[in-house]
Amino acid sequence: MATAKLANQVNEYSGIETNFDVSFATRLALREKQIQQNYRPIIGIHKWFARRPGTIFRSLLISEFGDHGTLEQDFWKPHDFRGVIADPFMGGGTPIFEANRLGFHVVGADVNPMAFWIVRQALAKLDLDQFRKTAEIVLADIESEIGEFYVTKCMKCRSDADVKYFLWVKTAECPTCGTKNDLFPGYLLAENKRHPLNVLVCKYCGELNEYEKIPTREFPQKCASCNKKMHVEGNCRREKAECQNCNEVFLPLSKGQENPLQHRIWAIEYHCQQCKPNHVGRFFKSPDKWDLEKIGRASLKLKKTRGLPIPDDAIPAGDETDRLHRWGYKFYREMFNERQLLGLGLLLRRIIKVQSVECRQALLTVFSDILRYQNMLCRYDTYALKCQDIFSVHGFPIGLVQCENNLLGIPKIGSGAFRHFIEKYIRAKDYCEHPFETKQDGATKTIVPIIGEQINAEFVSTFPNGTSRQAKLLAVPAWEMPVPQESLDGVFTDPPYFDNVQYAELMDFCFTWLRIGLKKEFPEFDKKTTRTQDELTGNVTLGRGLHHFTEGLTKVFSHYAAALKPNAPFVFTYHHNDARAYLPLVVAILDASLDCTATLPAAAEMNASMHIAGTNSSVLDSVFVCRQVHRIAGVQKQINVTIEAVNDIERSLDRDIAEMQKANLRISLGDKRCLVAGHIARLSINLLYPVWDTSLLLDERMRLAERTLDRLSKHLETRKIGGQSTFLI
Repeated sequence: MATAKLANQVNEYSGIETNFDVSFATRLALREKQIQQNYRPIIGIHKWFARRPGTIFRSLLISEFGDHGTLEQDFWKPHDFRGVIADPFMGGGTPIFEANRLGFHVVGADVNPMAFWIVRQALAKLDLDQFRKTAEIVLADIESEIGEFYVTKCMKCRSDADVKYFLWVKTAECPTCGTKNDLFPGYLLAENKRHPLNVLVCKYCGELNEYEKIPTREFPQKCASCNKKMHVEGNCRREKAECQNCNEVFLPLSKGQENPLQHRIWAIEYHCQQCKPNHVGRFFKSPDKWDLEKIGRASLKLKKTRGLPIPDDAIPAGDETDRLHRWGYKFYREMFNERQLLGLGLLLRRIIKVQSVECRQALLTVFSDILRYQNMLCRYDTYALKCQDIFSVHGFPIGLVQCENNLLGIPKIGSGAFRHFIEKYIRAKDYCEHPFETKQDGATKTIVPIIGEQINAEFVSTFPNGTSRQAKLLAVPAWEMPVPQESLDGVFTDPPYFDNVQYAELMDFCFTWLRIGLKKEFPEFDKKTTRTQDELTGNVTLGRGLHHFTEGLTKVFSHYAAALKPNAPFVFTYHHNDARAYLPLVVAILDASLDCTATLPAAAEMNASMHIAGTNSSVLDSVFVCRQVHRIAGVQKQINVTIEAVNDIERSLDRDIAEMQKANLRISLGDKRCLVAGHIARLSINLLYPVWDTSLLLDERMRLAERTLDRLSKHLETRKIGGQSTFLI
């Protein structure tokens, strides 16, 4: 019986399969992910989720299309390739940006209009001088209207000082005695890492106290104001609260919570320009009567100001948004306090009036991006002493203590404000004009300008053709993008990882505001939500499971594979801890008449990431390289999972680990599981490719793929891969 070729073992290709330098690319990617905005400032255009390192896709493209030397030699040189590269899941745009920069025409699709907009704005031309001047005028106009609401009195000199952050705490009424309780999980405001002492709030009088050691219930300390005992432990834990009046334990949230819990302001971090030269640490204070009056005046001004462009959209049910519903949030506007609604409404109204189309669209993009730092789900980092944005994790985490950021911001002080994001946007667009790479030799970093490359494009409505770099971008399901046969030099993409990120549910938070400024010009924004049944993510609420994901993925892969030129690569990264999530890949690749010629490891995250640290998750992706390979004739329709196939997985993993070690990456059990999963998927494709029958029903094809994956996995059960039991379906 004929045996399918094991692609990672026998390789006849001279592109990525042989030219991709795993350890070199991994070193670059790991450094990039540590401070991605420094290595790839283009991500400062707007937030997107789970962006893969740009250095990985640059390395993949150069490995495929370069012809001068090794990857390490060619990486630092400018390139001007010709052809068309497509990305059917463009998301945050990394493959599109890297291909465009290298000279290619690009074709990008994404069902989410926010992804379409982010990629479009990154590629769009912008006069930076005009943009900066326009932004300064907008800032000055809004400062004159709301600046007073972000000023407090310095505790030392009593002069006016700029507020950096307002700290709020949720409150709830005790059902037994009626006392309104603050819901503090802990009374710590600041640790003594970036401030000389630990700062805690007194639960009795509300004053802030500073201590060398954090007081606890076992070792309390006295409040300097009211002399009562203080400790760090809060009165609210695991969704239960203890009434500070009657000591009754109660549930702050009721079943079917109708409205969000109310908030009380309890602390302010400010910046006093006059005192700073002689001051050590940060400036903190409890809010005074003057601060409370400002809150009232802002609320009154909001009521009196008519016609502000503030969304009134309801929050639909969803896997992530259902958490908002449990906490009583029914409308997006409820996620902001009245001062925030006033400032954001005035700012958006002013931006819409900007005459320059390019500047207006850029400012709207900046406005959309700051929303994640300008809402009442933001938290205050007691270690870093800064505001954490709503998307610091890929969901809607609801804490008990909230951080309200200064909307316009203090020049060169703090982060997350409109002023800061203007600078971030300018830096991103300047990088597009003058891209660079960062070379590291030991502790020394060197910026290497890549002279001759740029990130920009002429937008076209037809398929790209011509000498200037063109981009056709559509906010449609990928299979609706017109791509002629044998028109693509390659597909490079980062598809959704089944149910890892609910893109539409999260991006609706920005979309509900941005659409107000764009719906008249762009039909993509003339709707209420980015959600659609065509989105390829698993979603329990919307009934989108593995079958839906597989069906959609196979439509996309088949559509784009049919447009590939002979021997052109179909390349994508993938990463998932759930073995079932690899099943759709196997079916989609085979349905597209592609074989997998290699699976290569690539760094995707950093160990310190909030999504990775302390878990068994992997920091690595598997890069799947697929091509249209000549089928072996006369193979019997029986899948022979051989011992040789299992040996191939062991050899491939050993090779991967060795390459990662050369890049100074310590491989975790989670990393091994992900890499093994990728190799099992590759071998399943290799074994099934000669006998695959697309005329079978999808459920039958899925079962066949599942059986093959399962057989390979069971052969591994009795072995210790990489010295440990690893990936099993």
